[in-house]
Amino acid sequence: MGKPYSLDLRKRVVSAIEGGMSRNRAAKQFGVAISTAIGWMQRVEETGSVEPGQMGGHKPKAVSGDHAVWLSQRIRDGDFTIRGLVAELAGRGLKVDYHSVWDFVHAEKLSFKKKRGGWRTRSSRGSSPPSPVGKVSRSRRS
Repeated sequence: MGKPYSLDLRKRVVSAIEGGMSRNRAAKQFGVAISTAIGWMQRVEETGSVEPGQMGGHKPKAVSGDHAVWLSQRIRDGDFTIRGLVAELAGRGLKVDYHSVWDFVHAEKLSFKKKRGGWRTRSSRGSSPPSPVGKVSRSRRS
């Protein structure tokens, strides 16, 4: 992820624009994109500062509190699909996406996994395993 431009550069571009220079010309002079200079001026008009906004940080989980308790119980009660749980949560007034519910289910270790070596690995004919290629058919040409 990129870093924000220095505060010094931001202040110099803004003072040049406030001093009468066009945003386009100031952007070229200081080597930033025109949209960047415009964005900095909009930021000054809205907040009075050119300081960058917060980058990153912790985002709280979408499924928490009473909804988390209900969802844990619902998963333990019976069969479910992630899409079905999303729809049920929407019915309870919590709008979440598929990935949020998937994260919750897997974080709680509540997902159901099929056994790995199931019926798919067995022979489909129900007979003995195929014989090795010991005999090679010969050409009928003489």
